[in-house]
Amino acid sequence: MKCPACGEIDNKVVNSRMSREGDMIRRRRECLQCSDRFTTYERIEFTLPMVVKKDGRREQFQREKIMDGVQKACQKRPVSMETQEELVSNIVKKFQAAGEREISYREIGETVMAELVNLDDVAYVRFASVYRSFKDVSEFMNELQELLEAKKRLMK
Repeated sequence: MKCPACGEIDNKVVNSRMSREGDMIRRRRECLQCSDRFTTYERIEFTLPMVVKKDGRREQFQREKIMDGVQKACQKRPVSMETQEELVSNIVKKFQAAGEREISYREIGETVMAELVNLDDVAYVRFASVYRSFKDVSEFMNELQELLEAKKRLMK
């Protein structure tokens, strides 16, 4: 691991901690050249399915893309980064457990929306508006109406 300060490769691990979920290790390192300290994270890389895009192309599953979408949806909302990370981890684990070789972009989007609707209504609507590409206000209003009706059913 290169030191971000001087670029030296030689460093030592000063401290290691496992995340609560046990799926990541945080390592505190010290450069042997300049004595700068920096943090690295290690995560197990599982084989994930290929994503079939809207136009039929296939590309590698990218956790970061889901995280980016969730972060944008949760921007300026009372949803902690830890909660967002947990949500994305749960989604990724679901797709890993399914063992499929390919998964459609639709299934990913619907899964993210299903998780967000339980987390934050505004984040859900933001994600849905981008994911579903509403063509006009009436489509957007229909989505809001469905969300309100679902919430009413849950409250009964």
